[in-house]
Amino acid sequence: MQNPYATMPAIRVAMLPRDTNAHGTIFGGVILSYIDQAGGIVAATAGAEMCVTVLMREVHFVEPVFVGDMVSFYGEVVRVGRTSITVRVRVEATRYQKPHDVVRVTEAEVVYVNVDEQRHPKALPPAA
Repeated sequence: MQNPYATMPAIRVAMLPRDTNAHGTIFGGVILSYIDQAGGIVAATAGAEMCVTVLMREVHFVEPVFVGDMVSFYGEVVRVGRTSITVRVRVEATRYQKPHDVVRVTEAEVVYVNVDEQRHPKALPPAA
């Protein structure tokens, strides 16, 4: 039987000049935004109907990201609670014009809470 919580690709995006900071590398906030989106995609595939981000743990930027890099975000469910899902997101960059040069950029654990229409915590479906 296949592991329902195996690591899965969630997002892959090329970094553009609009994403740069004052130092000419990709702004960390852009990467954080994609981490949040990727984790939300994985949480949804694990059963969250409508989720909100409540916590992002230990984001440590290991390598810079440059304009033109293709950045991949992989997610894995590491914990499912009654209303929450914790997703580990790993980020890798394939260097521009060097398709065999892939580096780990960062990773983080993101906690999402499943909510109802009034934004109150709601139990996850039994399948989660």
